[in-house]
Amino acid sequence: MQTASFTGFIKAIFYMIAFYYVFRFLAKLFLPLIVKKVVEKAGQNMQQQQQNNWQKTQNKEEVIFNPTNAKNPRETKKVGDYVDYEEID
Repeated sequence: MQTASFTGFIKAIFYMIAFYYVFRFLAKLFLPLIVKKVVEKAGQNMQQQQQNNWQKTQNKEEVIFNPTNAKNPRETKKVGDYVDYEEID
């Protein structure tokens, strides 16, 4: 069975700190590039979907308009009056 030594503990702490700073450095270098690529890809997907929707609407020949709904919009029901309460000390 092995026992832990103080020098092994110090080495482990040193490696953890070194890994943390190397990871931060690499993240500062590559993270903006990765985010830029993701945003560009999302923009391309949105543009492609918009073009597909536009083509679908261009292919339709009939547009159905129901004027009865336009003349009589849905009325909201009034339940009661609004009462404002004040706190009395």
